[in-house]
Amino acid sequence: MENYLIAALLGVIEGLTEFLPVSSTGHLILFVDLLGFQAPPGQTFEVMIQLGAILALIAIYFRKIFSTIFGLPTDPAARRFALLILLAFLPAMVLGASLHGLIKSVLFSPTVVATALIIGGVVIMIVEVMQKQILYREADVIPLRTGFLVGVAQCLALIPGVSRSGATIVGGLLLGLERRAAAEFSFFLSIPTMSAAFAYDAFKNRNALNFDDAELIAVGFIAAFIAALLVVKPFLAVVSRMGFAPFAFYRIALGTFVLVLLYV
Repeated sequence: MENYLIAALLGVIEGLTEFLPVSSTGHLILFVDLLGFQAPPGQTFEVMIQLGAILALIAIYFRKIFSTIFGLPTDPAARRFALLILLAFLPAMVLGASLHGLIKSVLFSPTVVATALIIGGVVIMIVEVMQKQILYREADVIPLRTGFLVGVAQCLALIPGVSRSGATIVGGLLLGLERRAAAEFSFFLSIPTMSAAFAYDAFKNRNALNFDDAELIAVGFIAAFIAALLVVKPFLAVVSRMGFAPFAFYRIALGTFVLVLLYV
Protein backbone atom coordinates (compact mmCIF):
# COMPACT_ATOMS: atom_id res chain seq x y z
CA MET A 1 0.00 0.00 0.00
CA GLU A 2 2.85 2.40 0.79
CA ASN A 3 4.29 1.90 -2.69
CA TYR A 4 0.91 2.69 -4.26
CA LEU A 5 0.62 5.91 -2.25
CA ILE A 6 4.12 6.94 -3.30
CA ALA A 7 3.28 6.06 -6.92
CA ALA A 8 0.22 8.32 -6.73
CA LEU A 9 2.30 11.12 -5.17
CA LEU A 10 4.95 10.83 -7.87
CA GLY A 11 2.23 10.87 -10.52
CA VAL A 12 0.84 14.09 -9.06
CA ILE A 13 4.35 15.59 -9.00
CA GLU A 14 4.88 14.61 -12.65
CA GLY A 15 1.54 16.07 -13.71
CA LEU A 16 1.98 19.31 -11.75
CA THR A 17 5.55 19.99 -12.86
CA GLU A 18 5.71 18.69 -16.46
CA PHE A 19 4.46 21.89 -18.06
CA LEU A 20 5.76 24.38 -15.47
CA PRO A 21 9.30 25.80 -15.82
CA VAL A 22 10.52 23.84 -12.77
CA SER A 23 11.69 20.49 -14.30
CA SER A 24 9.49 17.44 -13.84
CA THR A 25 12.45 15.11 -14.46
CA GLY A 26 14.41 16.90 -11.76
CA HIS A 27 11.53 16.57 -9.31
CA LEU A 28 11.13 12.87 -10.03
CA ILE A 29 14.85 12.23 -9.57
CA LEU A 30 14.81 14.08 -6.24
CA PHE A 31 11.60 12.56 -4.87
CA VAL A 32 12.28 8.98 -5.99
CA ASP A 33 15.59 9.24 -4.15
CA LEU A 34 14.12 11.04 -1.13
CA LEU A 35 11.17 8.66 -0.70
CA GLY A 36 13.19 5.52 -1.36
CA PHE A 37 10.61 4.43 -3.93
CA GLN A 38 11.04 0.85 -5.11
CA ALA A 39 10.19 1.67 -8.71
CA PRO A 40 10.05 -0.84 -11.57
CA PRO A 41 13.51 -1.37 -13.10
CA GLY A 42 14.96 0.69 -15.92
CA GLN A 43 13.03 3.87 -14.97
CA THR A 44 9.96 2.38 -16.65
CA PHE A 45 7.67 3.95 -14.03
CA GLU A 46 8.98 7.46 -14.73
CA VAL A 47 8.71 6.86 -18.47
CA MET A 48 5.16 5.52 -18.43
CA ILE A 49 3.62 8.17 -16.18
CA GLN A 50 4.84 10.86 -18.57
CA LEU A 51 2.26 9.54 -21.02
CA GLY A 52 -0.48 10.57 -18.58
CA ALA A 53 0.72 14.18 -18.68
CA ILE A 54 0.99 14.12 -22.49
CA LEU A 55 -2.57 12.84 -22.87
CA ALA A 56 -3.88 15.53 -20.50
CA LEU A 57 -2.33 18.25 -22.67
CA ILE A 58 -3.79 16.65 -25.81
CA ALA A 59 -7.22 16.67 -24.12
CA ILE A 60 -6.89 20.37 -23.20
CA TYR A 61 -5.85 21.43 -26.71
CA PHE A 62 -7.83 18.78 -28.57
CA ARG A 63 -9.70 21.27 -30.76
CA LYS A 64 -6.50 22.98 -31.94
CA ILE A 65 -4.72 19.66 -32.53
CA PHE A 66 -7.75 18.17 -34.32
CA SER A 67 -8.18 21.20 -36.62
CA THR A 68 -4.46 21.23 -37.43
CA ILE A 69 -4.24 17.53 -38.30
CA PHE A 70 -7.42 17.40 -40.40
CA GLY A 71 -6.74 20.80 -41.95
CA LEU A 72 -3.36 19.77 -43.39
CA PRO A 73 -4.70 18.85 -46.88
CA THR A 74 -6.65 22.11 -47.39
CA ASP A 75 -5.69 24.78 -44.81
CA PRO A 76 -2.41 26.72 -45.34
CA ALA A 77 -2.51 27.95 -41.72
CA ALA A 78 -2.71 24.37 -40.44
CA ARG A 79 0.22 23.32 -42.65
CA ARG A 80 2.28 26.29 -41.49
CA PHE A 81 1.60 25.57 -37.81
CA ALA A 82 2.50 21.89 -38.26
CA LEU A 83 5.75 22.88 -40.01
CA LEU A 84 6.51 25.36 -37.22
CA ILE A 85 6.19 22.66 -34.55
CA LEU A 86 8.18 20.18 -36.65
CA LEU A 87 11.07 22.62 -37.12
CA ALA A 88 11.09 23.42 -33.41
CA PHE A 89 11.06 19.72 -32.54
CA LEU A 90 13.98 18.68 -34.80
CA PRO A 91 16.94 19.98 -32.72
CA ALA A 92 15.93 18.09 -29.56
CA MET A 93 15.09 14.98 -31.57
CA VAL A 94 18.55 14.85 -33.16
CA LEU A 95 20.53 15.81 -30.06
CA GLY A 96 18.39 13.75 -27.68
CA ALA A 97 18.78 10.59 -29.73
CA SER A 98 22.54 11.15 -29.96
CA LEU A 99 23.21 11.87 -26.30
CA HIS A 100 20.39 9.93 -24.57
CA GLY A 101 22.57 7.23 -23.03
CA LEU A 102 25.35 9.57 -21.94
CA ILE A 103 22.95 12.01 -20.29
CA LYS A 104 21.11 9.32 -18.31
CA SER A 105 24.33 7.67 -17.13
CA VAL A 106 26.24 10.84 -16.18
CA LEU A 107 23.82 13.67 -15.39
CA PHE A 108 20.93 11.99 -13.55
CA SER A 109 21.96 12.93 -10.00
CA PRO A 110 20.47 15.15 -7.25
CA THR A 111 23.51 17.44 -7.34
CA VAL A 112 23.14 18.13 -11.06
CA VAL A 113 19.39 18.68 -10.67
CA ALA A 114 19.77 21.09 -7.73
CA THR A 115 22.48 23.10 -9.49
CA ALA A 116 20.46 23.32 -12.71
CA LEU A 117 17.36 24.40 -10.76
CA ILE A 118 19.25 27.31 -9.18
CA ILE A 119 20.96 28.45 -12.38
CA GLY A 120 17.72 28.15 -14.35
CA GLY A 121 15.84 30.18 -11.74
CA VAL A 122 18.40 32.98 -11.93
CA VAL A 123 18.23 32.95 -15.75
CA ILE A 124 14.42 33.17 -15.72
CA MET A 125 14.55 36.20 -13.40
CA ILE A 126 17.13 37.94 -15.58
CA VAL A 127 15.17 37.28 -18.79
CA GLU A 128 11.95 38.55 -17.22
CA VAL A 129 13.68 41.87 -16.46
CA MET A 130 15.46 42.01 -19.83
CA GLN A 131 12.40 41.55 -22.04
CA LYS A 132 11.39 44.98 -23.31
CA GLN A 133 9.79 44.42 -26.70
CA ILE A 134 6.97 41.97 -27.46
CA LEU A 135 6.86 40.93 -31.11
CA TYR A 136 4.42 38.00 -31.05
CA ARG A 137 1.29 37.60 -28.94
CA GLU A 138 0.03 34.32 -30.44
CA ALA A 139 1.93 31.03 -30.46
CA ASP A 140 0.89 30.02 -33.98
CA VAL A 141 1.97 33.21 -35.80
CA ILE A 142 5.65 33.28 -34.88
CA PRO A 143 8.14 33.02 -37.80
CA LEU A 144 9.50 29.59 -38.69
CA ARG A 145 13.04 30.72 -37.89
CA THR A 146 11.94 31.87 -34.42
CA GLY A 147 10.24 28.52 -33.79
CA PHE A 148 13.40 26.67 -34.81
CA LEU A 149 15.50 28.79 -32.42
CA VAL A 150 13.09 28.05 -29.57
CA GLY A 151 13.62 24.39 -30.44
CA VAL A 152 17.38 24.89 -30.17
CA ALA A 153 16.85 26.39 -26.70
CA GLN A 154 14.81 23.31 -25.77
CA CYS A 155 17.97 21.19 -26.17
CA LEU A 156 19.26 22.65 -22.89
CA ALA A 157 16.53 20.65 -21.16
CA LEU A 158 18.48 17.46 -21.87
CA ILE A 159 20.29 18.40 -18.65
CA PRO A 160 18.05 17.21 -15.76
CA GLY A 161 16.83 20.13 -13.69
CA VAL A 162 16.91 22.67 -16.52
CA SER A 163 13.24 22.01 -17.45
CA ARG A 164 11.99 21.52 -20.98
CA SER A 165 9.24 24.09 -20.57
CA GLY A 166 11.66 26.44 -18.79
CA ALA A 167 14.19 26.29 -21.64
CA THR A 168 11.57 26.83 -24.35
CA ILE A 169 9.83 29.62 -22.44
CA VAL A 170 13.11 31.47 -21.83
CA GLY A 171 14.01 31.01 -25.50
CA GLY A 172 10.61 32.34 -26.50
CA LEU A 173 10.86 35.39 -24.24
CA LEU A 174 14.31 36.24 -25.58
CA LEU A 175 12.95 36.02 -29.14
CA GLY A 176 10.05 38.40 -28.49
CA LEU A 177 7.13 36.13 -27.53
CA GLU A 178 4.62 37.45 -25.04
CA ARG A 179 4.55 35.42 -21.80
CA ARG A 180 1.36 33.51 -22.50
CA ALA A 181 2.38 32.88 -26.12
CA ALA A 182 5.76 31.55 -24.95
CA ALA A 183 4.05 29.19 -22.50
CA GLU A 184 1.51 27.95 -25.06
CA PHE A 185 4.17 27.39 -27.72
CA SER A 186 6.07 25.38 -25.11
CA PHE A 187 2.92 23.28 -24.56
CA PHE A 188 2.42 22.56 -28.27
CA LEU A 189 6.11 21.74 -28.72
CA SER A 190 5.99 19.39 -25.75
CA ILE A 191 3.53 17.03 -27.50
CA PRO A 192 5.91 15.70 -30.20
CA THR A 193 8.96 16.09 -27.95
CA MET A 194 7.54 14.17 -25.00
CA SER A 195 5.81 11.62 -27.24
CA ALA A 196 9.10 10.87 -29.01
CA ALA A 197 10.98 10.67 -25.68
CA PHE A 198 8.29 8.38 -24.28
CA ALA A 199 8.36 6.09 -27.35
CA TYR A 200 12.17 5.94 -27.32
CA ASP A 201 12.41 5.23 -23.59
CA ALA A 202 9.59 2.69 -23.74
CA PHE A 203 11.32 0.85 -26.58
CA LYS A 204 14.71 0.92 -24.83
CA ASN A 205 13.13 -0.42 -21.61
CA ARG A 206 10.73 -2.89 -23.26
CA ASN A 207 12.44 -5.88 -21.67
CA ALA A 208 12.05 -4.35 -18.20
CA LEU A 209 8.28 -3.91 -18.56
CA ASN A 210 6.11 -6.62 -17.03
CA PHE A 211 2.55 -7.07 -15.83
CA ASP A 212 3.66 -7.30 -12.18
CA ASP A 213 4.30 -3.53 -12.27
CA ALA A 214 1.16 -2.65 -14.27
CA GLU A 215 -0.98 -1.62 -11.28
CA LEU A 216 1.76 0.59 -9.84
CA ILE A 217 2.28 2.29 -13.19
CA ALA A 218 -1.49 2.70 -13.67
CA VAL A 219 -1.79 4.55 -10.35
CA GLY A 220 0.99 6.96 -11.30
CA PHE A 221 -0.36 7.36 -14.83
CA ILE A 222 -3.87 8.32 -13.67
CA ALA A 223 -2.51 10.69 -11.02
CA ALA A 224 -0.26 12.39 -13.60
CA PHE A 225 -3.16 12.76 -16.05
CA ILE A 226 -5.48 14.36 -13.49
CA ALA A 227 -2.81 16.66 -12.05
CA ALA A 228 -1.71 17.89 -15.51
CA LEU A 229 -5.33 18.41 -16.53
CA LEU A 230 -5.87 20.66 -13.51
CA VAL A 231 -2.66 22.70 -13.63
CA VAL A 232 -2.31 23.98 -17.22
CA LYS A 233 -5.00 26.68 -17.31
CA PRO A 234 -4.26 28.05 -13.79
CA PHE A 235 -0.59 28.21 -14.81
CA LEU A 236 -1.45 30.35 -17.84
CA ALA A 237 -3.53 32.64 -15.64
CA VAL A 238 -0.64 33.08 -13.18
CA VAL A 239 1.81 33.74 -16.01
CA SER A 240 -0.46 36.36 -17.58
CA ARG A 241 -0.87 38.14 -14.26
CA MET A 242 2.47 37.69 -12.47
CA GLY A 243 4.97 36.42 -15.03
CA PHE A 244 7.47 33.63 -14.36
CA ALA A 245 9.18 35.14 -11.28
CA PRO A 246 7.29 32.92 -8.75
CA PHE A 247 8.60 29.82 -10.50
CA ALA A 248 12.13 31.25 -10.57
CA PHE A 249 12.05 31.83 -6.79
CA TYR A 250 10.71 28.31 -6.27
CA ARG A 251 13.50 26.80 -8.36
CA ILE A 252 16.19 28.67 -6.45
CA ALA A 253 14.68 27.77 -3.07
CA LEU A 254 14.29 24.08 -3.92
CA GLY A 255 17.75 23.79 -5.46
CA THR A 256 19.36 25.47 -2.45
CA PHE A 257 17.43 23.25 -0.02
CA VAL A 258 18.58 20.10 -1.84
CA LEU A 259 22.22 21.20 -1.87
CA VAL A 260 22.04 21.97 1.84
CA LEU A 261 20.61 18.48 2.51
CA LEU A 262 23.34 16.90 0.41
CA TYR A 263 26.40 18.75 1.64
CA VAL A 264 25.75 20.36 5.04
